[in-house]
Amino acid sequence: MKFIPTKIPEVVIIEPKVFGDDRGYFMETFRQDLFEKNIRKIDFIQDNESKSKRGVLRGLHYQLPPFAQSKLVRVIKGKVLDVAVDIRKNSPTFKQYVAVELSEENKRQLFIPRGFAHGFLVLSDEAIFTYKVDNYYSPEHDRSIRFDDLEIGINWNFPKEELIISEKDKNAPFLKDAEIFESMENY
Repeated sequence: MKFIPTKIPEVVIIEPKVFGDDRGYFMETFRQDLFEKNIRKIDFIQDNESKSKRGVLRGLHYQLPPFAQSKLVRVIKGKVLDVAVDIRKNSPTFKQYVAVELSEENKRQLFIPRGFAHGFLVLSDEAIFTYKVDNYYSPEHDRSIRFDDLEIGINWNFPKEELIISEKDKNAPFLKDAEIFESMENY
């Protein structure tokens, strides 16, 4: 596996080594020892999967402590633009984001630590998206920020009139009004 730093050091792209031939392919999608050597110790406790059609934008989502989550995300089918936004108030990269194309072709994964909001936009006709998390889902701690917040300024590079967004995400607060992380601590 290759671990590629991004402009926000805590957010890391992971490229697996793919062994393929005319029968198909094989790859390791996660190895605890390599992850801990290159990123940090983590205990993933839940796997999630979603299926979405083209134009679906999910996010920007996160959970507050004590249920904050780190995520390791990837696409099994299709292609998405995946985004992680630093929402830690005292961070030098506060309000900055990383955007990475994840697809079944490039097989890249993205590690998103606690203290970041996360979202993705489906660019293919359909996408199957999976993610490992290191904390359980808690509806009481679930929060979101508007995908089109001008303070963050994400370039989704997709016609806004073609976006398919849940009512929850349409009504999410802007960053200035959202409950976010007060520090860079690893909750």
